[in-house]
Amino acid sequence: MKHVRITRLVALAVVTLVGVGACTFDPQAGGGGGGGPAPVAAEQPTGASGTPGPDQRGRPATTPAKPPPARTTAPAPKPTRSTAPAPSASATVAPAAAAGCPQGEHQRAVETYLARLGGFGTVTVDGRQSAADCAAIKKFQRRYDIRPVQGRAGPTTYDVAKRLATTDTASCKAGTGTTFCVDLTRQTVWAMRGGKVVMKPTVTRTGMPGYRTPAGTYKVNFRNIKEWSDPYEVWLPYWQHFTQGMGFHETTTYLHDKSIGSHGCVNLLHADAVRMWELGKIGTRVVLVGRRSGT
Repeated sequence: MKHVRITRLVALAVVTLVGVGACTFDPQAGGGGGGGPAPVAAEQPTGASGTPGPDQRGRPATTPAKPPPARTTAPAPKPTRSTAPAPSASATVAPAAAAGCPQGEHQRAVETYLARLGGFGTVTVDGRQSAADCAAIKKFQRRYDIRPVQGRAGPTTYDVAKRLATTDTASCKAGTGTTFCVDLTRQTVWAMRGGKVVMKPTVTRTGMPGYRTPAGTYKVNFRNIKEWSDPYEVWLPYWQHFTQGMGFHETTTYLHDKSIGSHGCVNLLHADAVRMWELGKIGTRVVLVGRRSGT
């Protein structure tokens, strides 16, 4: 009986320790955290999925997917003469069909925000899908890893476009050197140097309820190209720590799943994590303003 009680006490102690801390080890104050796999939540209004969030214990499955079946070569069909009449000059084609992608419920709003952001191609703000609109929306979705990339102005595309287009870069009280700026309310991040924006606002996801990322002014005090998170057992690429075990790093989950979040870290897409690693150094100023909803 004594042996059983001791085993239970040890198990309870392990459970109690798991989940304590932030994203990873704090070189000054200690802490823990990390990330974990989660399935993609495609174009959901809130990203709700009920799956484990980032910075949780566990590693992705390593079982490889089954290879696709071998393609069989079939003889090419012989051309046949079409008897269908040629379309008349006055025939019209639906905008979505011409564009090659569906029209979403937020078409006009997305067109408005993309036109304001610029850099994604020609967009006509009329609420109707066109081939140019489709191409611009697809480019936007690829840039910010919105899945699937189909050119549809759905809830996630609308949400990301709105957050980026309404971010006020002047809200960050940047210093004379390089400053990493985070708008916790809009969940966006950008970089400034000498009072000028050197990395445009991009998307992020910060601490979930119970692990709020605090507003304030800090400095990067530790960097590692690939940091191991203990006890959450996951690699954190392009790690730049700034306070209490919290730092910037490439996300280990689908960034646009809002039902989850970090243990205080500032999650980034791969390209943005690389860019901030290039811009940052020990001593880089970090300014966080606002507060993530629900935390």
